[in-house]
Amino acid sequence: MKRASFGTFALILSSLILATLVLASCGTAPNTQTGGSGLKLRIVVSQSVASLLSAPGVVLIDALLDVRARVATISAGNNPGLLLVTPDKKTTIAFSVIDTRLNYVNNTNEASSGSTLLPGFTESLVVSPDSATLFAAVPTAPVTGQSPGAIQLVNLSTNMIYATVPVPSVRYLAVSHNGNRVLAFSDNQNYTSVITPANVGTSTPAVVTVGGFDRPVAGFFSSDDNIAYILNCGSECGGSVASVQTLDLVTNTPGTPLPVDAASTGLLNGNTLYVVGTPTTSPANSCTGQTTAATTCGRLTVVDVSQMTVTTSGIVITDGYHNRISLGPNGLLFIGARTCTNITGIAPAEIRGCLSVFNTATLAVTIPPQTGDATGFQPIPNRNVMYLTQGGELWIYDTGTGTPVLQVLPPQIDISGDAVDVKLID
Repeated sequence: MKRASFGTFALILSSLILATLVLASCGTAPNTQTGGSGLKLRIVVSQSVASLLSAPGVVLIDALLDVRARVATISAGNNPGLLLVTPDKKTTIAFSVIDTRLNYVNNTNEASSGSTLLPGFTESLVVSPDSATLFAAVPTAPVTGQSPGAIQLVNLSTNMIYATVPVPSVRYLAVSHNGNRVLAFSDNQNYTSVITPANVGTSTPAVVTVGGFDRPVAGFFSSDDNIAYILNCGSECGGSVASVQTLDLVTNTPGTPLPVDAASTGLLNGNTLYVVGTPTTSPANSCTGQTTAATTCGRLTVVDVSQMTVTTSGIVITDGYHNRISLGPNGLLFIGARTCTNITGIAPAEIRGCLSVFNTATLAVTIPPQTGDATGFQPIPNRNVMYLTQGGELWIYDTGTGTPVLQVLPPQIDISGDAVDVKLID
């Protein structure tokens, strides 16, 4: 009996040793500079809904091997969604919609590092180039004696709000390359607010309001930060005409609007500005050239900002309110929208959601067969790969080479709950 017990113990012990050796051989050797995961190139995905398998937080992924890290989900609030990584890559900021908190993750330690309570919802966060200050647009923030709406300035060393800059109904923000200016865009207004952060808390006015726009929603800066290219949303946002318009930041003088098909978001690459949106009337929002059950479609316009001229217009994309855009490998422009026309069929019937992919070389548009809002994009350096979140799922696309044909990389990574946003932290 004693010999049988000893043999059983020896068998169990040898099995444990073997299992330990197998686990140790998996993944990358630990690297103290990147926390417990030991990964060299890391992706984080915000997971907004708790499940039996995982709590809400951010999920860590190996961006070289496309597999989940061995570490558990990192705590990042009750309902993390929108993600932002500081320019120095030291901190990931996750906004939790349920309790309106900014939750911080220390990227080095791969651990939660505190939070900041905002006075309301935000969908626009920017960080100063020195990674010292976070600016949060809170359209419903209470302001004594004024209409609601303010920009909250957070010290990222202490996680404390140290200043409030009143801007009524402020919705979107943009920060210059040098950090000397922050542009703020308010709901249903025809002006742009120009904030000088250095003047906050001094006797010099920190905000200058510049009129002459048409429901502005976004801004992009020239390389010297002297000019901003403002997107006027126009009729899609309750105004008149969508356009691109310069703003001289030396004199705070608006330029002449350049009409475009629609403009709710865009991306500036060198002197090329890609502008997307959904026109509000037919035939401007027709789906000409696409075989689809959708009755309305969006548009993409290409603008040369060095000459302020439209080089290509009328490019048909999905409809919806476009608020996500990213340039991926091989010149593929990923364009995301919310509240688009979703079409769900059984293969080979049409399946269509809020994602469009524009080939900047061939001018061709691909609508991948996934449904739902497209909420986050992240290209992977030195790889033909794009990570994206759509319809609450994480998708990893192989973008190919030459004239790429998009395809989903197998196997995909399952995220328990809703995947909302995705960011590279290395």
